[in-house]
Amino acid sequence: MPKLTPRRLIVCADDYALSPGVSLGIRQLAAARRLSATSVMTCMPHWPAEAEALQPLADQIAIGLHFTLTDQTPLGPMPHLAGKGRLPGVARVIGLCLGNRLPTDEIRQELDRQWACFIRYFGRPPDFLDGHQHVHLLPGIDKLVLQAMADRPNPAPCWLRDCVDPWLWRRPEAPKAGLISLLGLRFAQGLRRQGLPCNQGFSGFYDAKRSNLAAALPGLLRQIGDRHLLMVHPGHVDDALRAVDGLTDSRQTEWDFLMGPDFPAFLERQALVLAGREDIP
Repeated sequence: MPKLTPRRLIVCADDYALSPGVSLGIRQLAAARRLSATSVMTCMPHWPAEAEALQPLADQIAIGLHFTLTDQTPLGPMPHLAGKGRLPGVARVIGLCLGNRLPTDEIRQELDRQWACFIRYFGRPPDFLDGHQHVHLLPGIDKLVLQAMADRPNPAPCWLRDCVDPWLWRRPEAPKAGLISLLGLRFAQGLRRQGLPCNQGFSGFYDAKRSNLAAALPGLLRQIGDRHLLMVHPGHVDDALRAVDGLTDSRQTEWDFLMGPDFPAFLERQALVLAGREDIP
């Protein structure tokens, strides 16, 4: 059998600062060199303490902004989108996008606030930007994000998450992967038109109620190339997580697998090497 050419895999843990337990789990995985990146939620009340705890790992893994426009509390006033001080669910945001009723000025200001809050703790811009519940791909929000990157004095170091998966029909949860890929087509075209750096391929969707990451991984990483991004959601379950998010037990299951011996063994069999901060985008 011919020897496979090694490919770099970007393993990104989403939702850092969602809760102390999630954050601790992500830091443990990063310290054990099981992650390439994490995307952080600077609007969460736990962010200041969790940001300080993450700083020692800032040169080892890529740390990006997980732009948040759903379910949580914004950093500043958003009278139209979050009139009662809380952001709406993703279905409501999608409806506003499709109805062309987005409060675009509010959203751009909140993006600037979350971006500035990252810089306040790390002294540099995020390594990359993506969206909580993939809001950066939604019609109208995608243009705001791309324009915000164009307005930065030096946007090149910040790469963006491209969620288009050309092999989506061979993935677990193909319908959801297909929907996200469809939503992301215009964003991907904008990335290339503006010459903005991004990952090369994306996967991570599976039914956490019927399966787990260990079982889904062969399908998630089938037919991938160099610098493919695997989205994961590991962490430890705590009361703070239960209060703000419905995705709980599967986070601990993912953490157990990623920290255990089977994950690096799988990567080795597939000639995959974990990308480091210096390897991406």
